[in-house]
Amino acid sequence: MSVKDRIRDKLQGALAPVALEVVDESHKHAGHMLHPGGVEPRGETHFAVKVVSAAFAGKSRLARHRAVNELLAEELAAGVHALAIDARAPGE
Repeated sequence: MSVKDRIRDKLQGALAPVALEVVDESHKHAGHMLHPGGVEPRGETHFAVKVVSAAFAGKSRLARHRAVNELLAEELAAGVHALAIDARAPGE
């Protein structure tokens, strides 16, 4: 299973989002460390996540980002180099 698929599955399972988009942006970072062809090639390394979930209602931006980072701790430890997060509650 790809890193992108694991990210999507974890966020879907834990947050039951009404909208979820996971974009692999690794190709935009060619030449960076940990990118294919870089110093230590590992494949999928840079992602943007847009998630809308009722789980974020009443939570600060920081709390939302922490929640996503905690859910994806394994992927971050295993080589995901960058994760851009847009986390919102429905209606925002």
